[in-house]
Amino acid sequence: MKEDIRQAPIGVFDSGVGGLTVAREIMRQIPKERIVYFGDTARVPYGNKSKETITRFSEQIARFLLSHNVKTIVVACNTASAYALDTLEKELDVPIIGVVRPGAKMALAKTRNGKVGVIGTEATIGSGIYDAYIREVRTDAVIYGKACPLFVPLVEEGLWEDPVTEEIARRYLSELIDLDIDTLILGCTHYPLIRSVIGKIMGEDVTLINPAYETAIELKQMLKERDLLNDVEPALGSNPYQFYVSDGAEKFKQFANSIMKYGVLSTKTIHIEDY
Repeated sequence: MKEDIRQAPIGVFDSGVGGLTVAREIMRQIPKERIVYFGDTARVPYGNKSKETITRFSEQIARFLLSHNVKTIVVACNTASAYALDTLEKELDVPIIGVVRPGAKMALAKTRNGKVGVIGTEATIGSGIYDAYIREVRTDAVIYGKACPLFVPLVEEGLWEDPVTEEIARRYLSELIDLDIDTLILGCTHYPLIRSVIGKIMGEDVTLINPAYETAIELKQMLKERDLLNDVEPALGSNPYQFYVSDGAEKFKQFANSIMKYGVLSTKTIHIEDY
């Protein structure tokens, strides 16, 4: 029976395509694992919605993923991690992991002067969740949050290294540059896709923290501790990765194939409101 559980897939969800940066890291760090990914592309972005709405969306998605018998769920969205993770942890019988705590832990490990910047959606920054996690461990830390709402649509449109993205990024980040931060958390899973632009503006003295990478590492550790790691290679010709969206399957598939070396063969649209 335990063997069956180990071979069950990992559920991963996000408001759209940003969570693919988390899925990509899971594929790299624990390549034998199967993944069922859901992107809520019909209702993106989450960053300007209320806690109640995001929690309801997250509960629907969790029910969908559980219908695929996932052994764990990764909330690959900072906004949903900030607003819905506590509720999901209480309601679900499978282990669940968000992207906020792993990113906060790495920021604490990397900062030298205790001044940490966080960029994210309005909801993530407004929740103050990164501040809470970091100050739990280091009370003298100073956290500067900056909402960057236009980054998500720019990333979704594939404008990663476009002059317009750099111009918007300069406007958003200019105030952080003057605050002497030495660490910057990319507090939205879309943001690693414009990491080079952000890094160029912030300069080499500022360490960029990618919670997508940290989450994959923490997930691997958690699966190991619970004896849930899959040690069986995927069968030849099988497709270990399944992708579902609430809208725009073809556009999602093209985007996914532009950032992942694992060919995304198909993406299915489902009516998430049914769950």
